[in-house]
Amino acid sequence: MHPFTYARAADTREALNAGRRGGRYIAGGTTLVDLMRETVEHPGTLVDISGLPLREIRATEGGGLRIGALVTMAATAADPKVRALYPVVSQALELSASAQLRNMATIGGNIMQRTRCTYFRDVTAACNKREPGSGCAARDGFNRMHAILGASEACVATHPSDVAVAFAALEATVHLLGPDGRERNLPFADFLLRPGNTPNREQAIHQGELITAVEIPALPRPLKSGYLKVRDRQSYEFALTSAAVALHVRGGVIREAKVAAGGVGTVPWKLPAVERHLVGERPSAALWAAAAEKAADGAQPLRDNRFKPELLKRTVERELRVVGGTK
Repeated sequence: MHPFTYARAADTREALNAGRRGGRYIAGGTTLVDLMRETVEHPGTLVDISGLPLREIRATEGGGLRIGALVTMAATAADPKVRALYPVVSQALELSASAQLRNMATIGGNIMQRTRCTYFRDVTAACNKREPGSGCAARDGFNRMHAILGASEACVATHPSDVAVAFAALEATVHLLGPDGRERNLPFADFLLRPGNTPNREQAIHQGELITAVEIPALPRPLKSGYLKVRDRQSYEFALTSAAVALHVRGGVIREAKVAAGGVGTVPWKLPAVERHLVGERPSAALWAAAAEKAADGAQPLRDNRFKPELLKRTVERELRVVGGTK
């Protein structure tokens, strides 16, 4: 581990000043400390923001939900408002990591976490995400866990977060506060970046900006939602595929559908073709199957993950059945 300076921010202004000078924010530390220990990351200064007042979950005036960036994963999953309004978020969090990590890790840190690609974490391997221009060892290496959607010649790593898939499906917004005191709100779809030619730039966040909250918009009621994660084992494992689904059904017709997938994309992958196929239709087993067929549109599997397109379709279909019911 490289030497670094540690500073604990007494308030938001102090944190932002340190961030402006190049300090890296840390709260739960469940991702960044790992990367520092593996010498993948070596920040000069860590700014502890765990004491900032960003731990509130509250309903918004329009009927949405605002989750403070420093609320832990465990507290978010257990919150009665989250469980009642957006079960997909609670379920995604409960299927993430271990109980110990969920008690420490924060929502802001979760959506900022970096890939679990083996080659990214092996400093002897070529990785454009870690060292731009060095190459991508995963393209010709063992790539069973890698992306089939949104990849580029420079990078095929998947985004590891489960709750980010739920936020993508629900079209959440990330609230940011800059060192100059200006607030900026980004649609979740714009916050996480596809690799393109710059895989080392993973979030559309500026130097020194601080995530203050993630806000889920008001969606029509009644709204049923859920999250399914398919993985090699049932404890502490990252997704091979996952599906976040939210459906608003009124008068026997699907009026609104929100669907996203995880484990298959370089970012949480929204599935607009699936959504369009659902809206205006009556729930049925045939509809779920037909809509899920569109889940892997545009997929480009690699040598070792050719099973993923079919697995993704089946995962989406299964969760549509669970959330929407079968007739």
